Amino acid sequence: MAGLRLGPLLRYSDGSSATVWVETSRPCAAEVRCADGSGGTAHTFQVAGHHYALVPVTGLTPGTETAYEVFLDGTRAWPLPEDTFPSFPPSVIRTRADGDDVRVAFGSCRWAAPPADEHDPAGPDALDSLAARIAADPGGERPDVLVLLGDQVYADETSGATQRLIADRRDLSEPPGAEVADYEEYTWLYYESWLDPEVRWLLSTVPSCMIFDDHDVIDDWNTSAAWLADMRSAPWWHERILSGLMSYWVYQQIGNLSPAELAADPLYAAVRGSADGTDALRDFARRADDDLSSVRWSYRRDFGRVRLLMVDTRAARVLDEDGRAMLEPGEAAWLREQALDGRGSYDHLLVGTSLPWLLPHLVHDAETWNAALCRGERGERWARLGERVRRAADLEHWAAFPASFTALTELLAEVGTGAQAPATVLVLSGDVHHAYVAEPRWPAAAPDARVLQLTCSPVHNSIPLSIRVSFRFGWSAVARALGRRLARHGRCPRPVVDWRKTGGPWFGNQLMTLTLRGRSARLRLEHAREKGGLTTVEESDLTP
Repeated sequence: MAGLRLGPLLRYSDGSSATVWVETSRPCAAEVRCADGSGGTAHTFQVAGHHYALVPVTGLTPGTETAYEVFLDGTRAWPLPEDTFPSFPPSVIRTRADGDDVRVAFGSCRWAAPPADEHDPAGPDALDSLAARIAADPGGERPDVLVLLGDQVYADETSGATQRLIADRRDLSEPPGAEVADYEEYTWLYYESWLDPEVRWLLSTVPSCMIFDDHDVIDDWNTSAAWLADMRSAPWWHERILSGLMSYWVYQQIGNLSPAELAADPLYAAVRGSADGTDALRDFARRADDDLSSVRWSYRRDFGRVRLLMVDTRAARVLDEDGRAMLEPGEAAWLREQALDGRGSYDHLLVGTSLPWLLPHLVHDAETWNAALCRGERGERWARLGERVRRAADLEHWAAFPASFTALTELLAEVGTGAQAPATVLVLSGDVHHAYVAEPRWPAAAPDARVLQLTCSPVHNSIPLSIRVSFRFGWSAVARALGRRLARHGRCPRPVVDWRKTGGPWFGNQLMTLTLRGRSARLRLEHAREKGGLTTVEESDLTP
């Protein structure tokens, strides 16, 4: 009999349809049955000996909340029996109606929580805390979508439990050691992370959008051409990158897409249409690694009059020092097209990019200085030093790709200017293990829209003292003066925009939530408390 190995995850949801992702123990027919009689069925597909289904749910009524169950070959598999799984309210699908508020909760960087009887060195998990709050008041406020901005799993920082599984399979003294090596080991990461009871229930009842960051593959993934050349010389890297992309497509990417996008996706059809989709998916991952323009991981979601553009800032990079770019030309053109398409038809533009666009001034200037050194602005000796510093200090955000920083800045200003401008243009980011709000100031006329950088991480991870000290110092006047000296040494032009920190920095396991109502926007930042629950540390109107 088929069993539910992982899930269900409620991924896509609009006014009348949804998708529900599951991993099962064997091939079967997966069915979602809703209390109102709607639902859907999909047969599982196979990748590397594992079985998955993404079930399209149709016939839903706009503006309603409908409980659902999951059946495998006609036998109920979700909700799980109460003697094997904590009691939670029924999983539901909420559909939007025209004019509804939109609540977007977001964050990044989540280590899997250890078992409840073990000490958690990272402290309370913000997703666990959110789940507990929703479960305690099922009819109360909850996000309409959970936006996870990278590092959903850590392929290079595995837990003790995962390391024991790896040790039973291969020699940890041989590279890549305790890091994951292949697709099978990637499945263990997702199993460990998404089997957490609170997170499992939360993801079953709140739709989610996801994008990868470096740790989903390896720390500092695609930092530079020299970094990539070094990695490709390692005998274990080829299997690691293919397995990372394959598992991301299965566990995260397909759930990001709408039913219409899935129906038009040739890879999805090929994987589902074969007895074993491993080879088709592996060939796709190989092409994606070889040719940046062959695949687009970025995507767009519209929630009424709110547009979300989730942007790949890892796999889409151009690393050649003479043409260095955060986004390859086709990806950059896509971002521009989606931001300007139907301008006037949305009130808020959200740009989800795992890496912050606006950083503390010292960090920004250090990254632009380093980029100038690495492309040879001060000679070969400085270029070699620059590459060593780049890797050691993780200098690889938007500022480390100066032309891309400028292009994004100009695009955000263009979107936010004129009679058709939205009320807000908000850049949602994570990565840097703290939270802050930064507001740009243009040297000439400012955009009509409120443009802000909103950064929130981690959801559940460590926050070393070095991060607390360096990022507090990075916003100071002394740090800004130091950064300007670095920029002058690198012969770097002034940024096309200035900015100031208007909130933070805040440290802790945390989530930000946007409430978007008409042309108004409200921001709330909440910390996970040691004794359980979430506490609000900041709340403000973004469109006063």
